[in-house]
Order: sequence, then structure tokens, then C-alpha cells
Amino acid sequence: MAKPEYEIMKNWDMTQTIPKVSICSITFNHENYIAQTIESLLEQVTNFPFEIVIRDDASTDKTASIIMQYVQNYPKIIKPIYEEHNGFSNGIKPLAVVINAAQGKYIAICEGDDYWTDNVKLQTQVDFLDQNPDFVITYHDCQPFDENGEIEADLGGAKRDLEAIELQKSTPIYTLTTCFRNVFKTYPKEDFCSPFGDLFLWSILGNYGKGKYLPYIKPAMYRMHSGGIFSKKTKKEKYEMALLTDASLFAYYSRIKNEELKIFYKEKMLSSWILSEKYSRFVNFAYNYQKKRWHKKIISKIKKYKQKIRSIVK
Repeated sequence: MAKPEYEIMKNWDMTQTIPKVSICSITFNHENYIAQTIESLLEQVTNFPFEIVIRDDASTDKTASIIMQYVQNYPKIIKPIYEEHNGFSNGIKPLAVVINAAQGKYIAICEGDDYWTDNVKLQTQVDFLDQNPDFVITYHDCQPFDENGEIEADLGGAKRDLEAIELQKSTPIYTLTTCFRNVFKTYPKEDFCSPFGDLFLWSILGNYGKGKYLPYIKPAMYRMHSGGIFSKKTKKEKYEMALLTDASLFAYYSRIKNEELKIFYKEKMLSSWILSEKYSRFVNFAYNYQKKRWHKKIISKIKKYKQKIRSIVK
């Protein structure tokens, strides 16, 4: 169990009446992982108050009861949201829900099956954002792992600073490593149709500044397991998810009348559509083409060998 609540709060600037950072966590059926996640969040050492906004999306296991136990011990820090019915299956975006509930000047994200390893992560990121108003988001590296240990894999997140336009064009970032400015009065309605809520979020943040990569923060731990929703998707389904995300951002930039990004996502939509609709047909075509090509080569070689044999026999 993490240190008592009063010890976590003892160095906080209590003149601040609202949390400076809202740690947003979404969870569903994470009973085997959620305690480790919450423990890692409570281990943060800061001179400012933070809250943990954690939303359980009507888990069918013991996830909610585990959260309740932590709430009893940390009532001033943990702000739970318990859903009676699963919202995700009805199209409710969990990330948007917790962001709308966040009170902090800054928001950090850690889902209920991941965890942090650096206990000064938040302090480091907040210090940077306080001192650099032209940056809207900070992020660092992560380490994927599974039940067998760490995995050597590049998950595609940015490991460099990003210009605002790169964020607007939804450059991938490791979600569990981020800390960004809470620029939202209400979360944009176009996110409702966006399967990749994190890419939508980075794009919106790009309207407010740049992105800073902080390599000296210890990597956060990204859990890879069969229960992950994205891991179960086929390639065609992933392309379709990208298409819907691009369409959401096209709608958003159309609404706010940003012609450059409207055109960008219009073209990106076309690319995603081609991949989603044509992928299986392209694969079959390529397979059949190669099959016919190699068949012709084999037949041709057999004919040549037959001719050589005949010439030798003669």
C-alpha cells in the first residue's frame, strides 16, 4: 500500500483550492492490474495538489470494489466515477468523460492496466509547462511488457519535440506518458465518432502550442495483454478506425474553419478509405499475382530442363 494520504499531501501548497493536476484513468475489467496502477499514481511526489479521476465503465469483475477500497483510504485524492452500464458499448468515449470531469490546470493520463515508474514524473512535467507557455503538452518514453517481462518493441510514439502543426496532424504520442494543459471548457463533440481518441486529443491540443519530449523521465510501463481492445482488431478494422478518426478531425476542422487541416484530413480520409476497403482485395490480388508469376517461372524452367534432357538423349 502507498504511503498514507496525509504524507502524500504534506508538501502540497494548500493555498491552491483546486488540484493543479488531474490524473485521468479509465478502466474496465482490470482487477488484476488496477491496484498497481493506483499505487504508482499515489507514489507521485509533488509540491502541488493533484487528484486522481478514475472511471470504471461497469466492470463485471472486482475492479470497482478495488477502487472503492482505495477511495476509503484516499478520499481527498481519488475521485471515482462508477458507471452502472457500460458506456463504451453504447458509443460513450471514456477519455472524454474523465477529461470533462478534470478540475486541474494540467491533465495526465494513465489507463487502469498501465503504471508509472518515476515518482517525480508529474513534478518534472508541470515545472516545464509552468516555465514554457508556448508548449501545450509534455511526454516521455514507455516500456511495453507482458506476463513474461519487458518486450523489445517500438510502439510508434514520438521521441522528439513536435511543432504545433505536427500535433494538429495527429502525430502519435505514448498516451500514458503525457501531461498537458487543460484547455477544454467542454470536449469537442466530434470526438464522439473517433475510435482513436488519443490521436484526436493530440490534434486538438496542437491548436494551443507545441509538444515537448522529456527523455530523462523514467519510462512508463505499457501492458500488452489479450484483454486489450485494440489488439483484437484485424488490419481491416484498424484501417476503418483510422478512417473514422480522420473523419472526426475533418468535421472538427471544418467546423472551426481551418482550411489547411480540413484539406489535410480530407486527403487522409481518402487514404484510410482505400486501405480499409481495398486491403483484403489487394492482398488477394498480390497473392494470386505472385502465385501465377511463380507458376509461370516453374513451368518455364521445367520446359528448359526437358529440352536439355532431350538434347542429351539424342
